[in-house]
Amino acid sequence: MENLFDLRGKVALVTGGTHGIGYAIALLFAKAGAKVCVNDLDENKLASCSDSFRKEGMEVYTLKFNVTDEADVDRGISLIEKNAGPVDILVNNAGIIKRIPILGMEVSDFRQVLDVDLVAPLIVSKRVAPGMIERRSGKIINMCSMMSVYGRNTVSAYASAKGGLKLLTQNMTCEWAKYNIQVNGIGPGYIATSQTAPIRENGHPFNDLVMTRTPAGRWGEPEDVANAALFLASGASNFVNGHILYVDGGILANFGYVKGENDLQ
Repeated sequence: MENLFDLRGKVALVTGGTHGIGYAIALLFAKAGAKVCVNDLDENKLASCSDSFRKEGMEVYTLKFNVTDEADVDRGISLIEKNAGPVDILVNNAGIIKRIPILGMEVSDFRQVLDVDLVAPLIVSKRVAPGMIERRSGKIINMCSMMSVYGRNTVSAYASAKGGLKLLTQNMTCEWAKYNIQVNGIGPGYIATSQTAPIRENGHPFNDLVMTRTPAGRWGEPEDVANAALFLASGASNFVNGHILYVDGGILANFGYVKGENDLQ
């Protein structure tokens, strides 16, 4: 059982892995034995990530490159290959969201979200996939969303990108599964991170929505998502391909659920 989730000898790249869900994934991969690399555009976040890993007794290779720039991605991954080794596990985690109503959103803002959340996973995956094909082994995990399957007010660009990323994941599977590359996605539900802290306060309308509509009755933790990522990065998922694993406490299973109303008495 230990060997099933053992990542020793593997090199993992988690884009945007300096904080939140990405950090939780990177740290768990390191604890499972992987050589972990994370990127970001913010040097302060990279330094903070390195410090946090050291406090955990873990090592991490951090580097700055822009996931939307093909030349910069090539430069960054070439450095990873030189200093850590070829990428065996890729987590396309870097992403942004802009909460703007459609009529008020500039086309440039829409394009920026698509570039980071949809085009960047294509760029980074194209850079590492040839090596995986040559080695006949690899894992690619795309960070999708519950909004890969439904929309909400003010997040048209994000939902469009994440819906596209779900289908890109499936198309990567169609082309690369024959080379023993498993390509899957994770769709986090509502997760307790620093970004969601202001709306998780008791009495906040969105907190009330999440707590009453999620059958599990709680917000998810970054570690909940990291556990799913470890499964998809490990030998335990060697015949799982083209799948989006929703880590959402059951909210997609029953969006009409209201805590208390549907519980058995």
